[in-house]
Amino acid sequence: MSFAPTLPEKLARARSDLRLGLPVVLAGAGSAMLALSVEVLEPDRLAALRGLGPLDLALTQRRAETLKARAYDGDLARIVVPDRADIGWLRAVADPADDLRVPMKGPLPSRREGEAGCHRAALALAKSAQLLPAMLLAPVADALPFAAAHGLTLLTLADCDGLSRLAPLTPVISARLPMAAAEAGRLHIFRPDDGGAEHYAIEIGRPDRSAPILARLHSACFTGDVLGSLKCDCGPQLRAALAQMGEAGEGVLLYLNQEGRGIGLANKMRAYSLQDQGFDTVEANHRLGFEDDERDFRIGAEILRKMGFSAVRLLTNNPRKIAMLQGCGLAVTERVPLRVGQTPQNAGYLATKAAKSGHLL
Repeated sequence: MSFAPTLPEKLARARSDLRLGLPVVLAGAGSAMLALSVEVLEPDRLAALRGLGPLDLALTQRRAETLKARAYDGDLARIVVPDRADIGWLRAVADPADDLRVPMKGPLPSRREGEAGCHRAALALAKSAQLLPAMLLAPVADALPFAAAHGLTLLTLADCDGLSRLAPLTPVISARLPMAAAEAGRLHIFRPDDGGAEHYAIEIGRPDRSAPILARLHSACFTGDVLGSLKCDCGPQLRAALAQMGEAGEGVLLYLNQEGRGIGLANKMRAYSLQDQGFDTVEANHRLGFEDDERDFRIGAEILRKMGFSAVRLLTNNPRKIAMLQGCGLAVTERVPLRVGQTPQNAGYLATKAAKSGHLL
């Protein structure tokens, strides 16, 4: 038995380090770099980074496009950080909060030569940690001694490939839970092995595992589900889905902790702030450096399989959920529409979902 951390544990440690403002050492085939999140960067660490060599600011292609910076690597841009740049400059480039007030941030020269593997891994780690996808990188001569000397987490680029894999889910516990929608309720808790957020399955009645089950994949929405936000239709969809399952006498609602289409509550609030400036949901995500939707619905497919289901009647307006479940080997025998929660405040949001995300409203 080894006490050394497994790969999922190393990745979880790296995510935690980045959120705390600690750097992570990334080792490629012929180079190594120290990576820090711009969002939580402190002045003393910026000064220490400058002593290592020229600095790069890694941005996703989405954010680079907003800034009119060249993304020579396709999916990302490696911005050359000027010697005079301070934390204020770095955060202004990373965070679109002041884009309209301070539209001119350039020139922003991008590197063309050299490998971008460490930059790509750093951005993937930032997204995984639900930080702004903007990472500051500096060269490191010898990765292992440097990481050991400073007590830092060391990851190879091969290690970071694990970020795209689905973390195995373990059933933790289930217990009876009478609810307003149905007294015959049961709550199941599933825990991923990578230290990520737990996900929940609300089972109504005693569904037949050999028949298609009425199911919904519901992404956590603190603002809609808990606060009754009028900016989205999430809360009404949650309650309507449970009510429909209660009336049918059976069903499974998966409550997946992927707030804000997978970008986290803080970034979701940043997107809301951008929407107040006139950008729609998709445009706001892009300005932040994210894709339209960063969620992973493979999690839902895995939970359904672990609960013994192989076919579903899916309560959804989102064709992407249907495609993802089918791609994971589950049969979607029927799409059951869920048209509730339209308000004057979310009319634009729903129109964007239909026009840009293909939702069937």
